[in-house]
Amino acid sequence: MISINDNQKIGIAISGFGMLFLFLGMILFFDKGLLAMGNIMFLCGLALIIGLERTFRFFFQRQKLKGTVAFFGGILVVLLGFPFTGMCIESYGFFIIFSGFFPVAVNFIRRIPVIGNLLNLPGISHVAAKLEGQSSEQIQ
Repeated sequence: MISINDNQKIGIAISGFGMLFLFLGMILFFDKGLLAMGNIMFLCGLALIIGLERTFRFFFQRQKLKGTVAFFGGILVVLLGFPFTGMCIESYGFFIIFSGFFPVAVNFIRRIPVIGNLLNLPGISHVAAKLEGQSSEQIQ
């Protein structure tokens, strides 16, 4: 079993509140205050969970630099007062940064009994296969 120290517990709570604020900020017509607080809380929570050095190394890897610039640029645009544009830029950066995790996530979701069957439906299977990194021929 993985042991979690107190800083990591606090980081999980702060990241959770950050995601909640981001969700509420988008639901409430891109409220810039909620989005800004959510972004800051998510990053602070992530730093508490995995540590400052590992967070810095994660975001500033050479292959993730383009995504990192877009992600932090989107946060800056949100803080400057353009929430919709900033969230679009930030979403693009988030997709680029975490694109390496998509094959693992899709493979895990395929093993869940009910949801895994949904991923095998005709239209959804092609999207899931592209996220997983398979070609169309490998699906059949």
